[in-house]
Amino acid sequence: MTISLQYSQITVNDVDEALGFYQGALGLEVLNDVAQGGFRWVTLGSPAQPGVEIVLSEPHAGRSQADGDALQELVTKGVMGPIVFRSEDVDALFEKVRASGAEVMQEPIDQPWGPRDCAFRDPSGNMVRINQAPAA
Repeated sequence: MTISLQYSQITVNDVDEALGFYQGALGLEVLNDVAQGGFRWVTLGSPAQPGVEIVLSEPHAGRSQADGDALQELVTKGVMGPIVFRSEDVDALFEKVRASGAEVMQEPIDQPWGPRDCAFRDPSGNMVRINQAPAA
């Protein structure tokens, strides 16, 4: 029996604004754009990793008002868990994302545990880290 990751959820305040970051700055491709019940979610992926998708949706999409409000508060505080991407050239990707106007949290550095990485905040305040594996 095998198991693999198919979707990972990122809650954002505004799907269109988030697309500017995830599609425009990071270069992910829109795979699906679904409107339902007054809300919308968009899935994105990378040709380098087919079958793995990121789902962008708003806090109230598919949730009760109370749950959506609670999630909105967490997103606004920027305390949701980070999403971590991998790149073969973290420095080049860092420059591309920085040029998009994204908030830089950490410029590329070599971490003591191995990878070279950097960090940004998406337009909703979610932390986005980008790792590059150390040279073998």
